Amino acid sequence: MAAGTAMGLGAGGVALAKPTRSSTRSPNNSFRRVVDLTHPYSDQFPHWRGEGAIVQRTVMNSTADGEDWNVYQWLLDEHAGTHIDAPFHRNADGMTVDQIPAEDLVLPLAIVDIREKAAGDDDAVVTVDDLKAWEGKYGKLPAGCCVAMNSGWDKHVAGDRFINFDDEGVRHFPGFDSAAAIFLLEERDVTALAVDTASLDHGSTEDFPVHVAWLGANRWGLENVAQLSRVPAWGSTIVVGAPRIVGASGGHSRTFALV
Repeated sequence: MAAGTAMGLGAGGVALAKPTRSSTRSPNNSFRRVVDLTHPYSDQFPHWRGEGAIVQRTVMNSTADGEDWNVYQWLLDEHAGTHIDAPFHRNADGMTVDQIPAEDLVLPLAIVDIREKAAGDDDAVVTVDDLKAWEGKYGKLPAGCCVAMNSGWDKHVAGDRFINFDDEGVRHFPGFDSAAAIFLLEERDVTALAVDTASLDHGSTEDFPVHVAWLGANRWGLENVAQLSRVPAWGSTIVVGAPRIVGASGGHSRTFALV
């Protein structure tokens, strides 16, 4: 087991290294620009169920009611828009979103580009070979990083192709292959996964093996990420403003890359 890790149980009860704070991890301490990786969120944002997932209620309104203040209540789906999946989302014994340490939300960012593959295959996935090809160019994935999939799918966010239901109601969009997730759990020391689609698993999955393995190992994920194409494959830092709501399984998260 690598230094700075602790053991956790993954899918099938297999002991897996869970990242803890380590002095070997060194996100960038300086940056020249900030890239907003967050999609604007409204009731028009495509939801994986095909339904809207945000409702606004007016408490005070200075225009309509002559109040001095504008105050609204919002009913939000935890897992819509650019959002975090806490381990508890698929792991009854996992961390809820408020329990994720702040230092786990500021990580070195490694982006695996599968845009060419996804352009010809709506069900494309990040494979072990893709991860090894990335390492062939940039070196071994560093301890504690976030590995993100750039499929270019964010360009579809305003249309039906983002969720991409077929005639039988099956979704089709890219994600991580389960073997790639297991490789990152067992062979690398990775804290988080991120995708520019609606799910860590590719759309047509029926049993969500990446969610089961990844969240089951007490790792977190980030879904519906925007603008990864504006961020280099290596050398930036991801900052995730996850909500600190007690007991939540996830939530809308303003997310940035420091480049």
